[in-house]
Amino acid sequence: MSSFLFFILPALGGYALTSVYLLKNPLILHRRKRTAFHCTHISHRGGCGERIESTMEAFTHSVAQGTQMLELDCHLTHDGHVVVSHDENLFRQTGHDVPMSSLNLQDLPLYKERLEVTFYTGRFSSGADRKFALLEDLFRKFPEIPISIEIKENNSELIEKVSNLVKRYNRDEITVWATVNSSIMKKCRRTNCSMPYSFTVRRGVWMLLLFYSGLLPFVPLGESLLQFYLPRIINRTFIPEKHMLRNRLLIALLEKVTMRKSLFDHLAARGIQVHLFVCNEEEDIKAAFEVGATGVMTDYPTLLTNYLCRTRSQD
Repeated sequence: MSSFLFFILPALGGYALTSVYLLKNPLILHRRKRTAFHCTHISHRGGCGERIESTMEAFTHSVAQGTQMLELDCHLTHDGHVVVSHDENLFRQTGHDVPMSSLNLQDLPLYKERLEVTFYTGRFSSGADRKFALLEDLFRKFPEIPISIEIKENNSELIEKVSNLVKRYNRDEITVWATVNSSIMKKCRRTNCSMPYSFTVRRGVWMLLLFYSGLLPFVPLGESLLQFYLPRIINRTFIPEKHMLRNRLLIALLEKVTMRKSLFDHLAARGIQVHLFVCNEEEDIKAAFEVGATGVMTDYPTLLTNYLCRTRSQD
């Protein structure tokens, strides 16, 4: 037993020291990713706290406030148009309990006059524009603004049409595939492998396991972005009262496990951007940057712009 430990302990010590060293110096083994964009200011659903979510008015307002990336979701209408919408069922957004896929573009209802902000309970947004936006119109209006597109449904036609629009408007380098589902991401990557892509839930868990086992510095990563909740916002937003994520101890544990500055610094050094969301209060924005986020996603683009301007003037 003693002879076994004589060999094993030095080997484990050497492994641990090497892992820590490479965690802090990842470019020894990996080439830094060179994405065509680096975004500090990201507008969630187009900045849905200040204008009705995912409308052209919301996107235009966010860009005017200096946002560097727009985040959105897409679905298909019955007649095959790619529409920007978070939900496939339109009840929350319009009051009509109907799936978007059952309606033609011309028959889509308007958004409600006042829409509750999902990640800021009790707050509502409004605006003059209540129409659903087409992804193509967004590409036309903002040809140089990076856009993160989350695909929520395993729909080959939707993925193909999004990819075709990206190619038509020469946006491959500044349009991001995003989804929580690994099967959907594989389909997205097969359809258009030239677009950067973010971590899925499964890949994110795998990355954490690699980090805690010390293996992360040795493993190549294809993703260009990590987009993840700032855990502290979870149990004060849209989570139902009886949901397990209302447990403060669970949230504290989740934050302890996931919000590791050494991990985020390692990813950033490898050129992988870390976007934390949805930060709708200054204390959340500050916490996200302090833990190592390279960018913050918010429903309130003006709030984030003012925070960034103030902190830069203080430096």
